[in-house]
Amino acid sequence: MRHSAILALTLASLTSFALAAEPAPTPAPDWIAGAWTEAKGDNWTEEFWTPMRGGIMIGAGRSGKGAALTSWEQPRIERGADGVLTYWGSPGGAKPVPFRMASSTATEIVFANPAHDYPQRIHYWRDGKLLNAEISRADGSNSMRWTYSALGGN
Repeated sequence: MRHSAILALTLASLTSFALAAEPAPTPAPDWIAGAWTEAKGDNWTEEFWTPMRGGIMIGAGRSGKGAALTSWEQPRIERGADGVLTYWGSPGGAKPVPFRMASSTATEIVFANPAHDYPQRIHYWRDGKLLNAEISRADGSNSMRWTYSALGGN
């Protein structure tokens, strides 16, 4: 009887240790959620993001010049079965390409896919009320950057 009690206590403590040792999933980057815009002369870019719900953030993006649309995208950020966040890029309706989260903080997140031609890295970060986005090669070269302000005061 005494051995059974010791065994039960040992198993209970090992189980609680294993549960405590598992890292918490990365918080969703809900600070991206909203409607965002950047304008440089006649050129404009807009991004729209829902907050995380049901393990997914749904996005939409479009760019243009004047009244003309030049590109669009249907991205999403999804929590995988392993708990890791993945950015799925789908420019112009192309087959979605995954970029797994490489790092994150409370106001910054980086996704990477070194096997992809371009971009290989997608980086979002907040600077106060501004949302910044950058795409580049894995080493940071050949970068393109956007600084968005809230569209409609979100």
